[in-house]
Amino acid sequence: MGMGWLATKYLTTAFVVVLVSEIAKRSDKLGALVAALPLVTILALIWLQVETGSAEKVSNHAWYTFWYVIPTLPMFLIFPSLLPRLGFWGSLSVSALITISCFWLFTQVFKQFGIDLTI
Repeated sequence: MGMGWLATKYLTTAFVVVLVSEIAKRSDKLGALVAALPLVTILALIWLQVETGSAEKVSNHAWYTFWYVIPTLPMFLIFPSLLPRLGFWGSLSVSALITISCFWLFTQVFKQFGIDLTI
């Protein structure tokens, strides 16, 4: 696929991110709802299908996305509670470190059940 396809992918994906932030400026709840939708994953699945045609690639992407979403969830509770005390950048940094720790712990626990999430 050529540069036109690549530009289409970038513009479409960027449009989704900008759309979410614009909606969130107007409505906290609606912005959060749209952000919670798996729009990026849906786009990634479409791009993978169109570019590779591989059901296995698409299926694996969906499978691993499910498992990788779970350890990110604590961030959405921790970040707002830290924000008044640490400010935006401090809260974001601590939340990112906690998310990394959750990923590591999650991969260690699920390895015991035969689910290998190590990258």
